[in-house]
Amino acid sequence: MFSHTDKPDMGARLYSALIEMSSCSERGTDMMQLIEHLSGVLVETYFVFEDPDSAMEGSFHRLALLLGCEPMAGSVDSTIIPPSHIIDHETERGRNAARIFFEEWLDCGYEFHDMMLSLAQQMIIHWEDSGVPRAESFRLLIECTKRAMAYEIAAQELCDVAIDLQVAQKNWSLGDCIAALSAVAGRRVALSVQSEACEIFKGAHIPDNLDDMVYVMTQEAVRLGVPAGSNWRFGLAANDMPVNAPDDLIEGIEPICRSFFNAIQMFDHEDQAVCCAKAAGRMIAVASGGDLPELEPAIAKPLAMSAMTESYKSVCMTYHYATV
Repeated sequence: MFSHTDKPDMGARLYSALIEMSSCSERGTDMMQLIEHLSGVLVETYFVFEDPDSAMEGSFHRLALLLGCEPMAGSVDSTIIPPSHIIDHETERGRNAARIFFEEWLDCGYEFHDMMLSLAQQMIIHWEDSGVPRAESFRLLIECTKRAMAYEIAAQELCDVAIDLQVAQKNWSLGDCIAALSAVAGRRVALSVQSEACEIFKGAHIPDNLDDMVYVMTQEAVRLGVPAGSNWRFGLAANDMPVNAPDDLIEGIEPICRSFFNAIQMFDHEDQAVCCAKAAGRMIAVASGGDLPELEPAIAKPLAMSAMTESYKSVCMTYHYATV
């Protein structure tokens, strides 16, 4: 997809790559996917700066000047914004594309960022020519970019705090941290659905909404070097086993997660689940990486899966007993 040519046409090549990633022969180009991929590229450029969050806000201001408009005001229709796990997946694809092109851009990452703002301006204006007002697409770009940035920063912060507080001060193992973060992700995704949609399941055939969060966790681990494999679901509780959520670990990590989410004003349970699942995936990579890993991947993977699924079941059981 990405061929090496001279820098002057890099913007055109990156634009073509993003279009290709967002298109298929049956449906053509998916504009929402394209926005998510562009958001991912922008997020990757922000980490060139010492303060990525300030860089993001500054880029929105500059893009508003380039477009000659502010983003659409008011609330965004919830049916337009993709689910949290989709935003994470698609923006990560955009970030990966940015890293590939970064390898060619050896002079100055700030110039790459400027090029991306110019490309974003051109794309948004082009979409307006196709009938989508620039203020609307600008707002969608901001929404996806902010969420992708929040997921990235939250995952890293939750890992750091878990190690600094629970491992260093309370003698937790990395396995405890993996189980705790995975369990909170499972609780949050269960809390994100209506009680009647919270499914009490058995074995490895997990509900779709939980499977989506498992995918977030596994893909984050794989991106950081954990073998993909097929052994994530080995060791899940048998059908006749009672629910066994790691309640002590959840109680240890919940106040940390809650305090952090309050600080960044992230109140949506599905968003929180994505952050915890990404953090768990990173923690798996930390624990199972290197020549002498603390946990082999074959142990860390099912440990995380079990904690996430059992915690999800625990919430669903509470819903169930509250309605009988």
